[in-house]
Amino acid sequence: MTGSTVVVKVGTSSITSEQGEIDDGSLLKLCRELAEARADGHEVVLVNSGAIAAGLPALGMATRPTDIGTLQAVAAVGQPLLIERFGAILAQHGLLAGQVLLTPHDFGVRTQYLHARETLRRLLDLGVVPVVNENDTVADDEIRYGDNDRLAALVSHLVGADVLVLLTDTAGLFTADPRVDAGASLIEEIVEVDAALEALAGGTGTGRGSGGMATKLAAAKIAAWSGVRAVIAAADTPGVVSDAIAGRTVGTAFPARADRLPSRKLWIAFARGASGRVVVDDGARRALCSDNRSLLAAGVRGVEGQFEADDAVEIVDAAGEPFAKGLVRYPARILRQVAGRRTADLPDGVPHEVVHRDDLVVLP
Repeated sequence: MTGSTVVVKVGTSSITSEQGEIDDGSLLKLCRELAEARADGHEVVLVNSGAIAAGLPALGMATRPTDIGTLQAVAAVGQPLLIERFGAILAQHGLLAGQVLLTPHDFGVRTQYLHARETLRRLLDLGVVPVVNENDTVADDEIRYGDNDRLAALVSHLVGADVLVLLTDTAGLFTADPRVDAGASLIEEIVEVDAALEALAGGTGTGRGSGGMATKLAAAKIAAWSGVRAVIAAADTPGVVSDAIAGRTVGTAFPARADRLPSRKLWIAFARGASGRVVVDDGARRALCSDNRSLLAAGVRGVEGQFEADDAVEIVDAAGEPFAKGLVRYPARILRQVAGRRTADLPDGVPHEVVHRDDLVVLP
């Protein structure tokens, strides 16, 4: 594959030592492979974790704090250390790095989403290697949950990437945890991410990072529905980036889906956090899933949480299982009043649709 756009995400455990310090050898290898990809004609975006782990030794901290305020302060120290080193190493290869710090706000608000896309696209057009990280100094999503895997998948969609390479400290997804089961074998390709695979992926990986195989699997799922091929592979594998780009057997690969979600629906499904839940009956579920219909008040059986009009909400069935997500046209307080009513019985001036079909996506 030539002339493709590639997003490479590297996890904390892959660029730091066991003591939590930046591992220069790992950075040198990674940047060398990014430079090789650029020399082969590919556009490259790097999404890196490790700001907190890099900041700990600089502050003389032996263990990772648990309170958000201190973690954000540590990240403020670690982020410039990382970007400075990435920039210096890439410069040795004749490449210019540009730091891009994002927050959930940049993906949750449509205008910010488009601005972020334009910035990244322009950096690539200028020949810059964007180095992206969630802004841990003001946002706590990565600190608590994500390890930037989801961020990398959303960035892949933003820049129209062809390949997302998720580098970690294991060779990919195994049939069991290889740390405890000697009989575990590598799964080389996954066409569909289902509940069994998500259970297999488990939870958090190393103590230095906040992610794990579960967040990488979720990122690969987002990428596949974006039309982006994803690969989960070990960062220390020689030539891993070039192999992943070329489609050679390395790690666990996730082919891009042919029936990808349109841009707006992908943004609704994965970039916006849900502010509440709307419980619907079986008839409404059939109308949404099978008939491509809008959600009407008559099919609503319950409202959970507090949300305003135009917020994203999960749509769940009677058993509480989420099956769709959309932008609601009612605030929660009004929806509770009209739930179950036929359209003809609604008060004057209120929308006929609770969630319009153009603002709704049935979750993959």
